[in-house]
Amino acid sequence: MKSRKFIAATFLQMASSGKIVEAFAQYVHPHFTHHNPYFKGDRESFLQAMIENSRQFPNKSYQALRILEDSDLVAIHGKVILAPELEWSVIHIFRFEGEYIIESWEASQQVIKDSPNVNGIF
Repeated sequence: MKSRKFIAATFLQMASSGKIVEAFAQYVHPHFTHHNPYFKGDRESFLQAMIENSRQFPNKSYQALRILEDSDLVAIHGKVILAPELEWSVIHIFRFEGEYIIESWEASQQVIKDSPNVNGIF
């Protein structure tokens, strides 16, 4: 059995590299729900949003930086590079049912080039 941390990280890596349909087929539960305020909240709306984002940013890359697991929850802090000058810090929280992601939340913020914080965003 694959660990939930592995499944969550692999899902995000696949989805970010354009293998969205495959990632959903392998790792996302048919009754998946999400809490992104910009989309309806069901599996299909999230799938379509990810496909559209992939079309808009075909050279997007993703790097998982920190992964935490607690019972049926996995949290991943990652770096998303949409374009050379467009980086984001994203925290995904996934709830699992068995080996499938059944629910997700996310929080993100854009990297600010002139940030006064000497520690950086990552």
